[in-house]
Amino acid sequence: MNNLITFFTTRFEAMENALSGWFLQALARLVFAGVLFVYFWKSGLTKLGEGFMGIFRPADGAYFQIFPKAIEAAGYDTSQLGFFHWLIAFAGTWAELILPVLIVLGLMTRLAALGMIGFVIVQSWVDIFGHMVGPDEIGVWFDNTSSALIVDQRAFWILALLILVVRGGGALSLDRLVAGRSAA
Repeated sequence: MNNLITFFTTRFEAMENALSGWFLQALARLVFAGVLFVYFWKSGLTKLGEGFMGIFRPADGAYFQIFPKAIEAAGYDTSQLGFFHWLIAFAGTWAELILPVLIVLGLMTRLAALGMIGFVIVQSWVDIFGHMVGPDEIGVWFDNTSSALIVDQRAFWILALLILVVRGGGALSLDRLVAGRSAA
């Protein structure tokens, strides 16, 4: 039995050493790109206003998505909302567009992943308390289903992002390239 344990221990340690510093980070970024990049990118684009100045003026849809109760209270007239609402809609829109790009490129990975974790938490809070999603969409842990949009799916999103916060972008990232140039 000891020989079997030793056999597997040495093999898994060799695998861990061979993959250390690049594999988990590259895989987390690849999964993020494959599963979430287009989701966030398209959502961010819907929040941009029309024309060139739309980059500074969020579309009405941004306010509807981010502030559902406030916009309802304002009679669905975005001009009734103040600077605070504009600032949050503007920052949220640009975070939704910029942070995923940084993660996929592996540039400022830790900070971008931390920002995305905050974004997902705020997104979940707005879904629950603003859009009033039901208990089936919220879900609970340790039940017999794994398909709830918030508790189940977003926990995995945050897990992948936490890997990047803790481990960084890895050897296959622009972070590593920038760090190599700054050391030279």
